[in-house]
Amino acid sequence: MKEFVEYIVKNLVDNPDKVVINEIGGTHTLIIELSVEKSDIGKIIGKKGKTINAIRTLLMSVASRNGVRVNLEIIEDDEEDEDEGTSAEAKEEPVEEQQS
Repeated sequence: MKEFVEYIVKNLVDNPDKVVINEIGGTHTLIIELSVEKSDIGKIIGKKGKTINAIRTLLMSVASRNGVRVNLEIIEDDEEDEDEGTSAEAKEEPVEEQQS
């Protein structure tokens, strides 16, 4: 399953070397976590989610042959960016209040 998703995703994105796929296996369910470059997330999701839904449909079709359930999740690694952004905003707010 992992190789199947990897093949599809790497052919869609501009930075195939940045594609990271993590497979978490359970008893009846398989979770596949997909992480791509920030600029490639839109290419994976597609307009109104059509691309990611098509990938999920293909994945579920392959999984049903093997008697397994599959869940594909896109992981966004922007937690560090959000922390930096909030600290920068916090620094700007007191300056704006002092100028008023």
